[in-house]
Amino acid sequence: MKTTPFTDLHIGLGAKMHEFAGYNMPIEYSGIIDEHLTVVNSVGVFDVSHMGEFWAKGPKALEFLQRVTSNDVSVLKQGKAQYTCFVNEEGGIVDDFIVYHYEPEKYLLVVNAANIEKDWAWCQQWNTMGAELENASDHMAQLAIQGPKAIETLQKLTDHNLSAIPFYAFETGPFAGVENVIISNTGYTGAGGFELYFYPEYGKKIWDAIFEAGAEYGIKPVGLGARDTLRLEMGYCLYGNDLDDTTTPLQAGLGWITKFADNKPFVGREVLEKEKAKGVSRKLCCFELVDKGIPRHGYEIVNAEDEVIGNVTSGTMSPVLKIGVGMGYVKPEFAKPGTEVYIKVRNRNLRANVVKPPFRK
Repeated sequence: MKTTPFTDLHIGLGAKMHEFAGYNMPIEYSGIIDEHLTVVNSVGVFDVSHMGEFWAKGPKALEFLQRVTSNDVSVLKQGKAQYTCFVNEEGGIVDDFIVYHYEPEKYLLVVNAANIEKDWAWCQQWNTMGAELENASDHMAQLAIQGPKAIETLQKLTDHNLSAIPFYAFETGPFAGVENVIISNTGYTGAGGFELYFYPEYGKKIWDAIFEAGAEYGIKPVGLGARDTLRLEMGYCLYGNDLDDTTTPLQAGLGWITKFADNKPFVGREVLEKEKAKGVSRKLCCFELVDKGIPRHGYEIVNAEDEVIGNVTSGTMSPVLKIGVGMGYVKPEFAKPGTEVYIKVRNRNLRANVVKPPFRK
């Protein structure tokens, strides 16, 4: 298994380790619920160094990105970030990711860990215009510091005014005595905070500085288990569960990152234009259980007549709400908030209400 600059630290802290996307990653330390509530109420640190990072550079970089991404990169100003996805020829999602406009003619793509090789091959396949591409995944480390006390923790370690960095924006500069750290406000927990990108050799120095700065707030390391429950409480999609090569952005409620502007001849556009005109055959929705139970990936969603109308893609017991919550694809007529559906759990049909995300307000 691959390791991150923090693997030995995780093991030394007694983390429960498990393989994820080829990496030996921490799943939990003090427990998923405890770590989840630490992020919601204070501050927690995630090692997300397993994520992939690609550079797209040169005079053809923008043309390349307009070709392979669903969103309109031409409107992305320097210092800003954009959520987007790669779309295949059938309209399915190859991966969802974030693109940063780093410098003129230089962009950073941060992709999902499990899709690094697939995404890299996809980018090379569609780089017919000759943009300069670099897979920097093995040369970048990343920590996500999340929670309401994240900004107070991190402000001790940088002269950048973190309060002045808007959501989906970033700055680059010194942090904890390390130069050229990317400080990004693009969290996926709904609790506020920042991501830090840096060279792996500075990992321990930055880790130690963050935990010293956050000690007064009860800072804790957080594993992938709580990362999943946190994103689910916000109704955020996870690739491999809620998104994959067979789900389209329109079905997933990601029409807002799917732009059909004249300057956007992106892969899969024609299929998605037809789907938009015709209407989707299924739609991703969020639901809360009325009856006691926990929805899980793969469980059937049925109507009052016990007819299958869809499947659960993500589900858990919400640590904050203390009820079962989940997401799943259903026939479009059942996706409207307020609709009653049923989740089939061990041959019992548990009542659930379709709701508008996020679950955690």
